[in-house]
Amino acid sequence: MSMSASSIYREAGVDITAGYQAVELIKKHARRTKTAGVLGDIGGFGALFAPELTGMREPVLVSGADGVGTKLKIAFLRDQHDTIGIDCAAMCCNDIICSGARPLFFLDYIACGRNVPEKIAAIVSGVAEGCLQAGCALIGGETAEHPGLMPAEEYDLAGFAVGLAEKSRLIDGHGVSPGDTVIALASSGVHSNGFSLIRKIFSEAELRGPLGEILLTPTKIYVKSLLALGREVEIKAAAHITGGGFYENIPRVVPQGLTARIERTRVLQPEIFARIQREGGVPERDMWNTFNMGAGMIVITAESQTDAALACLRKQGEDAYVIGGIQPGGEGLTLC
Repeated sequence: MSMSASSIYREAGVDITAGYQAVELIKKHARRTKTAGVLGDIGGFGALFAPELTGMREPVLVSGADGVGTKLKIAFLRDQHDTIGIDCAAMCCNDIICSGARPLFFLDYIACGRNVPEKIAAIVSGVAEGCLQAGCALIGGETAEHPGLMPAEEYDLAGFAVGLAEKSRLIDGHGVSPGDTVIALASSGVHSNGFSLIRKIFSEAELRGPLGEILLTPTKIYVKSLLALGREVEIKAAAHITGGGFYENIPRVVPQGLTARIERTRVLQPEIFARIQREGGVPERDMWNTFNMGAGMIVITAESQTDAALACLRKQGEDAYVIGGIQPGGEGLTLC
């Protein structure tokens, strides 16, 4: 790519050559995630994927897009960029598995103040790791250098995932009924939500230290565990506990006229949540309305299948346990 260079554009803040260097460094990470459906390589004008549809009667594509949000600020403070991409893949893939879709492929978008190829490659290495954990391929993306729009040392990261499901096996909550069981799958910590509040509570010095390391723990990816669970029992509903916490996400999958009754004391909370609440003086309701509180994903199954569901999830390495059940009446969620 030596023919494509512009000194005057570089003086304006955009280094085309650095962009090409970044792409070359990224390719090795994308190749780690290659699956049978991937056609071609990183660097083309469009990313190609040929899904395997044999045996499917009514295939449905399920898509999701999301970013990492202000958790990135912690990565900037600590100059640690090799795990934040896992969060990006997790936020998208955890969403589409809630519909029962197997993620097929992922694309990322990185906007940066200045393109440092090694930093971009570190970010994408995390994206690739997240894709591996979700069982999907990283088939493309975009890195855009935006001098003047953001500081040279900062960037934003977002992604887009597409999954595939059989229409008759979509998880949409329609079968949820009184007596069903609500099961929590433990989170790895704060995941990727509530960081604007966290940065208001803690100083930059604290966030650069051991606390920052804890907060940068990547979002747990539940895709393979839920796919395995769906082969063993009927998953009536699944909710990814992200922004809005329990109060926003659980009612989204509970049919009108029913409520998920959750016992707070059953939810196993990592110490980080108590520290946030204590040092920030955060009201109890706001904690449950902002953070996952230790439960990154919840699934709803029939009471008769609870033991089988727990056994399956634990076999997959999940810390899974019952936190409540479905009752008639109410408005989708009761925390008691």
